[in-house]
Amino acid sequence: MNLDELRKNIDEIDDELLRLFEKRMEITHQVAQYKIENGIKVFQSERENAIIDKVRSKAPDGLQNSVETLFTTIMDIGKSKQFSEFFAGNCEIDYTEFERSDNMQIACPGIVGSYSEQAAYQISKNAEIKYYHDFDDVFEAVEKGEMPYGIVPIQNSTAGSVSATYELLSRSNLYIACSTRVKINHCLACRQDTDESDIRKVFSHEQGLMQCSDFIKENKFFKRECANTSIAAHLVSESGEPLACICSEECAKEHGLKILKTNIANADKNYTRFILVSNKLCSSKRADIVSVTLTISHRRSALYRLLTKFSVCGLNLVRLENKPLASKDFDVQFYLDFEGSILNPEVPKLIAELKSDLRYFKFLGNFEEV
Repeated sequence: MNLDELRKNIDEIDDELLRLFEKRMEITHQVAQYKIENGIKVFQSERENAIIDKVRSKAPDGLQNSVETLFTTIMDIGKSKQFSEFFAGNCEIDYTEFERSDNMQIACPGIVGSYSEQAAYQISKNAEIKYYHDFDDVFEAVEKGEMPYGIVPIQNSTAGSVSATYELLSRSNLYIACSTRVKINHCLACRQDTDESDIRKVFSHEQGLMQCSDFIKENKFFKRECANTSIAAHLVSESGEPLACICSEECAKEHGLKILKTNIANADKNYTRFILVSNKLCSSKRADIVSVTLTISHRRSALYRLLTKFSVCGLNLVRLENKPLASKDFDVQFYLDFEGSILNPEVPKLIAELKSDLRYFKFLGNFEEV
């Protein structure tokens, strides 16, 4: 049998699989209808487990796990379709129209000259900025209604995600209104009267230190963390010790510092994504990213089965992060960004399904990058 004949056989089998799959979906739909009409629980894990045990017992050696994956996926597709058809109902999500303007009031961590301030001005060029010591203070100010918006970093292209921001998102009642990317240009700066050869300690935000780790190691500096790069610059400007900081060139000039080295980050293309948070769910017709956070059970294939739901809805995941839960050893919380809009009926339906299925789920917002 030649290759063309083998492929023809596969095509015939695929056609038969498709026909049987369609027939199975139709019958499971009828089963769900019957259960609803007769007051029977629709989703029954005992029945699923019995099916998996049966097909595993019939599978040839070496294919048991593959057969289980195949049938689990088929059942998960069926459940997603049933939820959308019978249980999603009217899943429209109420939101306030996000209106970006030139003079927005924005809570910003740090002081004058920070990258967060730069991000705020990218979103609103004449923003009225109020400075707070750290991220927690920014979130608290917005949550209490002292400020309508707050700006914080969430992800860097070289150093990864900002854990503190993810934790605050998960435990606060704030939503992401929009995001923006800032080109990061780190420099090493010190007081005008400091001799470079005397410098042993370098101050910056945790992310700044990570982004410049190669430079720090090469110069054998001792790292010292600050709440913000601008606070690090202020600390160095006020200290009588021979200290240095890692910050932007604009920040160094703002605080009257001497710039010793420029472009000291590990990577030339170094960007940080910032998010604008609000205590109201804000979105717009241009919003194209949906962000959620959730936990899943400790079961084999649990993450794979979760991702099946996105695939069934035709939604593309653009980011998947996992963070350890501080309260539980080895438990993790997932943060997902996917392309979509809450104006697309499939998105609210998926959100409703995830809420019903998972022990913890939170919708973080639907926003655009500006």
